[in-house]
Amino acid sequence: MSTLRPHRQGDALKAAAENNDDARINVVDALRGIALLLILLVNVWYFSSGYEFHLVDDPAYGPLDRLVAGAMELLFAMKAYLLFSFLFGYSFTLQLDSAARRGTAFSRSFLRRLSGLFVLGAVHAVLLFHGDILTTYALLGLLLLTVRRITPRTALVAAATIVGVVAFLVALAAVGGTTLVPDEAAALTAGARSTDALRGGLGDVVLEHLRSMPSMIGALAVQGPLAFAAFLVGLAAGKHRMLAAVHTHDTLLRRCERVGYPVGLAGATVFAIGGGTANMTALMVSIVTAPFLAAAYAATLLRLFTRRPRIADFLAPAGRMALTNYLSQSLICVLVFTGVGLGLTGHTSPAQTLLIALTIFLAQAVASTWWMRRFRYGPTEWALRAWTHNRRPAMRR
Repeated sequence: MSTLRPHRQGDALKAAAENNDDARINVVDALRGIALLLILLVNVWYFSSGYEFHLVDDPAYGPLDRLVAGAMELLFAMKAYLLFSFLFGYSFTLQLDSAARRGTAFSRSFLRRLSGLFVLGAVHAVLLFHGDILTTYALLGLLLLTVRRITPRTALVAAATIVGVVAFLVALAAVGGTTLVPDEAAALTAGARSTDALRGGLGDVVLEHLRSMPSMIGALAVQGPLAFAAFLVGLAAGKHRMLAAVHTHDTLLRRCERVGYPVGLAGATVFAIGGGTANMTALMVSIVTAPFLAAAYAATLLRLFTRRPRIADFLAPAGRMALTNYLSQSLICVLVFTGVGLGLTGHTSPAQTLLIALTIFLAQAVASTWWMRRFRYGPTEWALRAWTHNRRPAMRR
């Protein structure tokens, strides 16, 4: 029989719940680390050139430059944020479980978390990167909270329906002759103006972000529903605890690879050759096929992590402080590319831009390992957690 007094027993149970909450699924954090890398490989082009936002190639690009940029678009565009969104939905189920173990009300704290996420995203969009995803996640999180009790099967059916409806609407737009770049000459002129603005000081960069905000909000008409569909898939996977015991789902993961790679790569090829997001038909094809390729990537990575746990161990710290790393990626890119720092916008080839992105992520992975050995949370994660629970959590291990 325990010799603890009743109030001490309560303290012990609370401490156990705190420790349990900090227990992480390593493969989830490692997969989130890879998702961070893929997000960077998509976003970095918006820092290196002002033409990217206007959906036209930089006229300074040669054939090899277009090949490298096209390969990145083929492999990662429309796929990276789906993987990140899937993990948001999966992590949502872990937060639900944590609240249940603690015996605390979930909705109020989650709403506080979403409000903090929205504020961070708004500041990020204005100061660092106009293509911010955090504000979108914060708004979609409200809808996810509303449907949190749906069954995994219903979640998957709803996700497939959302993707189908978005693809159908884009197909209708394509048949109707809608184009996102009606005047290529005007787009090239706008791209040159944006490049010059990004080479300017902080005021010029912020004004460029504000000027492009309406177009970015318009893009959410497609990206938002697809991100929510990925939320639902993550929710379904979380309800089945799929990533808690990856080795027991090897057959399913292999099936994802066998179907996902042929379908996904075929669609990605059509997407890249057809003009990417600038072409409505190519966009429609990608909407349908990108989830297959994202699922295949996730399946391959999960199987790799179970066979090579040291790779997961290296990537997991970056995933544990994903919010800090996501924001710091933008900050580093601002300092490297824009006139706030080195002013390299418009002066790096796609190969050089790719090398810079890989270097940034490698540095983040090493720094994250150092940080997480000493602290329980990343800096931004700590601040968001403090706001969410209205108290200051212990930072040092």
